[in-house]
Amino acid sequence: MSNNSEFLWYIPNDVRPGHRGDSAVDNHNSLDTLTSHAKALEEHGWKGALIGTGWGRPDTFTVAASLAARTTSFEPLIAIRPGYWRPANFASAAATLDHLSGCRVRINIVSGKDNLPAYGDSEGDQAHRYARTKEFMRLVRRLWTEENVTSAGDHFRVAESTVVPRIQVRGGRRHPKFYFGGASEAAERVAATEADVQLFWGEPLEGVRERIGRLKTLSRELDRDLPPLEFGLRITTLVRDTTEQAWADAEAKVAEMAKNKGAGWHDHQRVLAVGQQRLLALYERGDVLDDNLYTAPGKFGGGGAGTTWLVGSAADVARSLRKYQDLGITHFVLSDTPYLSEIKRQGDQLLPLLRG
Repeated sequence: MSNNSEFLWYIPNDVRPGHRGDSAVDNHNSLDTLTSHAKALEEHGWKGALIGTGWGRPDTFTVAASLAARTTSFEPLIAIRPGYWRPANFASAAATLDHLSGCRVRINIVSGKDNLPAYGDSEGDQAHRYARTKEFMRLVRRLWTEENVTSAGDHFRVAESTVVPRIQVRGGRRHPKFYFGGASEAAERVAATEADVQLFWGEPLEGVRERIGRLKTLSRELDRDLPPLEFGLRITTLVRDTTEQAWADAEAKVAEMAKNKGAGWHDHQRVLAVGQQRLLALYERGDVLDDNLYTAPGKFGGGGAGTTWLVGSAADVARSLRKYQDLGITHFVLSDTPYLSEIKRQGDQLLPLLRG
């Protein structure tokens, strides 16, 4: 796998214990516990981790800032929502954290529906939501790269706005990268023009190939004026010492999900976005697709990255991930539970195979 590929993990950031089968330990969401995850990521070869967001979870940006302060190389991929943040306020907060952390900030823009009334947002229909997201991303990027910014858009306005501290340009990095998801036509048009990295859920190879081709075509048709769009994969990777043990554990996990009706797993199924619908439809094609893409979790409550799993030995899973890399995927956000022990196992067993 190409040395320019990057490997991140996932920190669920949830007040409820037992997320997706995680160990339900005391103080599971304390700063000390979360720091132990971030430091384990540093020690076992990971670049950083996506930190989940949503109303009813601890504030993602505060968690990311706290973990950055307690680590030296850990890079938080901070999930944030336009509407929860305004562009200038967010641009300033992110620039400050990027400065204090030594250029370690990454941003995941989330536009899916949430409990809007709880935090006072008044989002419209899908067209309105993605138009606002597009404007948010364009304006934040301008605030990071220009001074005295004046903009009067349909959703946000600033006048003579200069964010301080200024984002430090480091090599080819002009500002924190914008990661973005979404499979609807509206979402893909935003990704094609505004995102730095388009994240896909764990679809079969042919589906990812098709979407990469479509996004590249859209980028040309919409006159993208940014560096070429990059692509990432967010997926569960269930790795064990042998293929047989991995499948035995995967089937046991799914049996437990069925028994408990997916409790702790279906956090992406409250509102079924287009991308989630695509994933949930996969199990109708079979429990295992491609070589080892396990779709059965979607039957019993698996949502988001928990809907499909790559299952096998480290060699099996590395072989599958290389096939995604051959399609053009360079950013990987992996996870399995228990989160902490799997950070170590997959860091030690899987990552060396991917970097070899």
